[in-house]
Amino acid sequence: MLAADRPARGDRAYVTLVTNPDYALGARALLRSLTLSGTTADLVVLHTDVAAEALAPLSALGARLVQVDLLPTSPAFNEAHARDALHARAAFTKGTKPPFHTPLDNFAKLRLWQLDYASVVFIDADALVLRNVDKLFAYPEFCAAPNVYEGLGDFHRMNSGVFTAKPSEATFNDMLEKLDQPGVFWRRTDQSFLQAYFPDWHGLPVVCNMLQYVWFAMPELWSWDEIRILHFQYEKPWQQHDKADRLRVLIDLWRAYAGDGPVPDLAGLPAP
Repeated sequence: MLAADRPARGDRAYVTLVTNPDYALGARALLRSLTLSGTTADLVVLHTDVAAEALAPLSALGARLVQVDLLPTSPAFNEAHARDALHARAAFTKGTKPPFHTPLDNFAKLRLWQLDYASVVFIDADALVLRNVDKLFAYPEFCAAPNVYEGLGDFHRMNSGVFTAKPSEATFNDMLEKLDQPGVFWRRTDQSFLQAYFPDWHGLPVVCNMLQYVWFAMPELWSWDEIRILHFQYEKPWQQHDKADRLRVLIDLWRAYAGDGPVPDLAGLPAP
């Protein structure tokens, strides 16, 4: 079920998902970065039952707010994908997920296939758009960048923090049918499901979803001249965490976008 606060302005939209006040903080920086990129597309925030005061700054930036329900999944599915159950069965060993990370909420991302647009680009709320990426609206369904942040072996997996899609109620209904099957377990929630649903996914270059750990784990891939979208996977830039000193340049960049002042010239930022 969807309830929008205003009509669509066109047939293209950037979409993000907010399921709690922390992700609303991230979404504000994302929306500001999209606005500064000069996009002409709609900015859409899918949100669950989040307090109005957390959503107000997003509306003030011109976002179309679309309230959504969590998916109508079975009790067994919900139990298997609850935070403690999922983390116990498929622990995150490369980084630390924040305390507000609720795995089951991630599946609400699939609601974007119910939206009234011809083409959408989904971007996680913990990301920044550093250069205009409107050309992605012309890309086919389904395009995503590889989940690379530690080594070349990561290139065979996709990351669902950025992807292209063509909304369709038929596709959404088919997804629901395939998502919740007896005994199913999606190890990385929506990411695992989408890779299985679109096995022939088209690869975007890593610069369209540059994961923050590349900064210290694979610095040879980092190029400020080429990065389009920067994604803060695992620890978030508004948190206190044990990798903050190693990621200080990226965190300071996020804080600039999260504020109301000027943002740095990328050409002046240091290399890893």
